[in-house]
Amino acid sequence: MNTLFDIQQFQQFDNLELIAREVVEGFITGLHRSPFHGFSVEFAEHRQYNQGESTKHIDWKLFARSDRLYVKQYEEETNLRCQLVIDTSSSMLFPFESGKNKLMNKLAFSVYCSAALIYLMRKQRDAVGLTLFSDHIEFHSENRLSSVHAELLYGKLSGLLSVGKGDLNKTTNTVGALHQIAEQVHKRSLVILFSDMLDSGNSDDIFSALQHLRYNKHEVVLFHVTDHKQERELDFLNRPYRFVDLETGHQLRLSPGDLKERYSQAVKSYFEDLKMKCGQYQIDLVEVDIHQRFSDVLMNFLLKRKRLF
Repeated sequence: MNTLFDIQQFQQFDNLELIAREVVEGFITGLHRSPFHGFSVEFAEHRQYNQGESTKHIDWKLFARSDRLYVKQYEEETNLRCQLVIDTSSSMLFPFESGKNKLMNKLAFSVYCSAALIYLMRKQRDAVGLTLFSDHIEFHSENRLSSVHAELLYGKLSGLLSVGKGDLNKTTNTVGALHQIAEQVHKRSLVILFSDMLDSGNSDDIFSALQHLRYNKHEVVLFHVTDHKQERELDFLNRPYRFVDLETGHQLRLSPGDLKERYSQAVKSYFEDLKMKCGQYQIDLVEVDIHQRFSDVLMNFLLKRKRLF
């Protein structure tokens, strides 16, 4: 099942939380039918009682049904703290089409993935926060578990799905944003970054900012979001096109076939450098194509979460 079909099933409801729930529940069903059927995904609202601790929060009704002692979990007992960080600069709107809920661009893909992760994390009693940035921090919330907080995050994400020409020419300051996030996220967290990493700044400065997160004891997963066919393979018909930089408005007229070989070499070199530096700084790099399934992102999150426990 491809990404577009995943979402078009549910988009008639215009409810991001509902879409997230359906994507996650479908993913979990598939997980149990797949070779990963033994993968541990706990969705209990309780944890097993440990001998010697207080009996104050034991769920006696559950004990009567199961003859086992379980303790009710509260927000301060969350397993993991996670901060979702989304690059909202104009380059993330590629391929650009003005209007509401245009599904197949990098920002929309990141929004739906983040919504699904919020639903999945809350099911696992993980606290989640959200940061949106372009050339500045547009929104930042601490990681919490409450349903009121989740509704706020879904609302902020939904607002990113309506785009128009007024959303163009938003530049990126990844370096400044990541340094600021490193200082604002006080408790050790898993930081999940969705970005196309198309920042005109020095790549060494960007990785210095990512290293700042690691220095502050955060785990970092970079979901590097691209349209593989168009951005990495330059898969266009061999005829003249007008290419427009969504962040600067700069335009070029050219035929893709004239520079496809040089472009491919440059892109390959860039991604190899990205992989090398992520490995150097112990950052999990996941290359994501906006045409692939959301389950791939969810699986990578679960694999990372499993390694942290």
